[in-house]
Amino acid sequence: MNSQTHALATPSSPAQQAQQYAAALLALCKASADQLRLDILRVLSRDSFGVLELCTILDYKQSGLSHHLKLLATAGLLITRREGNTIFYRRAHHALDHKLDALQRGVFDAADQLRLSPEVEKRLSEVQNHRAQRSRDFFNRHADSFNEQQEQIAAYDIYASNCASLVLRNANTAGNVLEVGPGEGAFLAELAPHFATVYALDNSEQMLNKAQAFAQQQALANIEFIHGDSKHESLKSIQVDSIVVNMVLHHVPSPAEMFKDLAQLLNQQGRLFITDLCSHDQLWAQEACGDLWLGFEPEDLSSWAESAGLTEGQSVYLTQLNGFRVQIREFIKP
Repeated sequence: MNSQTHALATPSSPAQQAQQYAAALLALCKASADQLRLDILRVLSRDSFGVLELCTILDYKQSGLSHHLKLLATAGLLITRREGNTIFYRRAHHALDHKLDALQRGVFDAADQLRLSPEVEKRLSEVQNHRAQRSRDFFNRHADSFNEQQEQIAAYDIYASNCASLVLRNANTAGNVLEVGPGEGAFLAELAPHFATVYALDNSEQMLNKAQAFAQQQALANIEFIHGDSKHESLKSIQVDSIVVNMVLHHVPSPAEMFKDLAQLLNQQGRLFITDLCSHDQLWAQEACGDLWLGFEPEDLSSWAESAGLTEGQSVYLTQLNGFRVQIREFIKP
């Protein structure tokens, strides 16, 4: 669940409103007037990170870094989200006072012009690679039982037809499509009859082998299989009209980076379709299904898409009896 500090109550008089506005302005300016805190904002432009991850990336003691994070959060520049015993930080979508939204965006934009040191960049990559390795290891160990575990959270039959309907209604079906993380390949059977070429990308060799076996069994002859992630070298020569990412994003070490990677693969007016969980507090999903993230707020996906140069299309939200909510989102490359 995301949290952000807000004023306790709306001031009743213009004088009180002015006083609170001044306090919010001073807090924002003070919080951004420090090199380490600017580095924190720069690092968090790419992703959400826990305190220990930030300590590793910035090579800073936890006690000291927690103080700086608290200042940034109190000023409304950061918001937090608890997943189990870990608190993740990310940049806030809005300022404490809406009249400061433009200034806050300006601070973020200015921080994004800063270049992180090579040492920080290296440690940041190591943290993300560690996340990715955890995900790969899980799928390689549990390739034979993953579908059974996944069905406890979001059954394929619940979201597949809705996603397929959205894709086939809005996508350029005369073109090419990429599915990221096809699992055992079921959705490839929805795509293959309607697109000229289907690319199937997975960073787990075991899962990709299962998808390939399924495609052969179903005589799906227009599918190219790629072992790797969204930064794989072979993708640089590929442009597609549609990309489908079903129940994958919560396994990805850096969802924001994936949005940017995939946006670059889309042709103009291309569509990115994301199906994933809304935020939840079911910690068992991390152990049972290898989830790195406990779902996402819809505004998180919207923010990542906007940063990647995509606009919002249609959305579908599904509520299941087990309490998990699924969001199916469409994003368009102008």
